[in-house]
Amino acid sequence: MSQKVLLNSKEVNIILHRLACQLIENHNDFTDTVLIGLQPRGKFLAERLAKMLTDDYKIKNVKLGQLDITFFRDDFRRSNKPLEANTTDIEFIVEDKNVVFIDDVLYTGRSIRAALTAIQSFGRPKHIELLTLIDRRFSRHLPIQPNYRGRQVDAINEERVKVNWKENEGEDSVYLINN
Repeated sequence: MSQKVLLNSKEVNIILHRLACQLIENHNDFTDTVLIGLQPRGKFLAERLAKMLTDDYKIKNVKLGQLDITFFRDDFRRSNKPLEANTTDIEFIVEDKNVVFIDDVLYTGRSIRAALTAIQSFGRPKHIELLTLIDRRFSRHLPIQPNYRGRQVDAINEERVKVNWKENEGEDSVYLINN
């Protein structure tokens, strides 16, 4: 197994600031916009962006939630092991709001499809966008594309993209792993 560094800590930080600025360009003061990190790994990116928007860019109205999509996935019954649900934490109304789904890696698009189904339990958003740190563009099973992407990666199916977050793995980095 070999691994190649795609992004180091400095590059991840630069990309996060660029993504935050793009969100500000499109959503101004976030009055009608909510950020929702997809569990389990999108929550780290969502929390980091929300903190950056609040602390570095002085946006006061950032609403952040977390959405568990475990039992909305079309492949959840195919696992041989019992599934463990993550937490959903949405303490605001999504009805008529602009929702930005946030996930670390866009691969097949199935997680996003599940998120589109899961969010309906909380109301009908006015508009839904997708922000992802890594876009594996040649691996899509569904016609889903990000509105905001940190970096596009051309990886073949045997290769994996691993995103590490300081809060979880002790470092900010992205690796391409070849099995």
